[in-house]
Amino acid sequence: MSTTTTTKMQQKCRSLALLVRRYDAVSLQRRFLHNGPDTVEELLDRHVVKKKERSLDDDDEEELLTTRRRLTSNRREALSLYRDILRATRFFVWPDSRGVLWRDILRENARREFEEARFEKDPEIVTRLLIGGHDAVESALEKLAEKQRQQIEKERGGGNQR
Repeated sequence: MSTTTTTKMQQKCRSLALLVRRYDAVSLQRRFLHNGPDTVEELLDRHVVKKKERSLDDDDEEELLTTRRRLTSNRREALSLYRDILRATRFFVWPDSRGVLWRDILRENARREFEEARFEKDPEIVTRLLIGGHDAVESALEKLAEKQRQQIEKERGGGNQR
């Protein structure tokens, strides 16, 4: 490869690494700002309906309000996850074997999975889907960042040998 091609590739890798670092910092900051659950147990405690004995003193309006809050919270979490997926797919800009960008494939799959789970009513299943989705996005971004770091190190190592 020519020196200009190598230089351009190094600049591209540096800018991508900067974007990944910036995304890591923004997602970490967002995680602290939203004051959400810190652990899986807290998330489950917040979203899973606990069975209780029904007494005569229970007010149906209060129960309805609690159910609405829980549904609104799940909806908010699902929308947040979907937005995180869309943001994360911006980094997947290379084509697959058919020539379709991975970004588009990932977005189509995410949309399909959200549509399939759209009418899920069981709070435990919804919570598990949300946790699994967050874990998958985080894992994909970590793997992408690690591959970028390896690529940069490989290029730096190759450049120092000259």
